[in-house]
Amino acid sequence: MDQTRAFEVERPRLVRIATQVLRDPEEAQDVVQTAWLRLHERGQGADIENLPGWLTTVTVRLCLDRLRARVPRPVDPHEPLADRQVETVPDPAEDVALADTVGVALQAVLDRLTPTERVAFVLHDTFGVDFPTIAGILDRTPTATRKLASRARAKVRQPVDPVRRADAVVVDAFLAAARRGEFARLLELLAPDALVVGDDAAVQVGTPARIEGREAVARMFDGGAAAALPVLVEDRPGAAWFLRGMPQVAFDFTVESGLVRRIDFRAEPDLLARLRRRATSG
Repeated sequence: MDQTRAFEVERPRLVRIATQVLRDPEEAQDVVQTAWLRLHERGQGADIENLPGWLTTVTVRLCLDRLRARVPRPVDPHEPLADRQVETVPDPAEDVALADTVGVALQAVLDRLTPTERVAFVLHDTFGVDFPTIAGILDRTPTATRKLASRARAKVRQPVDPVRRADAVVVDAFLAAARRGEFARLLELLAPDALVVGDDAAVQVGTPARIEGREAVARMFDGGAAAALPVLVEDRPGAAWFLRGMPQVAFDFTVESGLVRRIDFRAEPDLLARLRRRATSG
């Protein structure tokens, strides 16, 4: 079987892995296509002893690159400085067992994990990949990889607040509508008495001090929020405007009955220092 046909056989499996790691089907497809390009660059005559394992390694490392590019993310004090990108792609071990599905609950909590924790957890607990294989992909020892999965498992066991989860869906829908310039959708997501308030620090960097009413708030966000990234603001789903990787203003959302009631622009340094990146709810 030539490499093109062999890749097509492996593609569905690679897409499942990338989708569970990245939580973004479109990005997963892009990553798998990049893996195909890497294979194509090696040429048909390339000596790859274990092509499925090689493709798994390339795909997962590409996923890691994407996760690490979603900056800024909280620094995990347990994560070694050796957590780095690796350019070489050795053949991993042969034993790569796979599962087909992952629970909805996992999708809701993966944003709690660092990139390496997420990879270790998804590959081992969801797809049954053994720790020596994952260690080869992450350039870690099997013991360190086992610890990554254990920490991830502990985080996953923490209960997810269903109210916070529902609020995150509303917040992310609002931000998506803002970026796409969907004025009518913004109106649908805003309460009639919607309000925007900027604290003193935020006003100093250019945010409005106060905007009242659904239409006025929708006009302000219409076509905007392009530089806003999803974060947790004091454990609430929100967003923040970043400049050169540093948060400048937090968007602190108040959601009531499925509608955005209030957005506080907050730029106090202590608050910005405590922001944590989160994955979108999609």
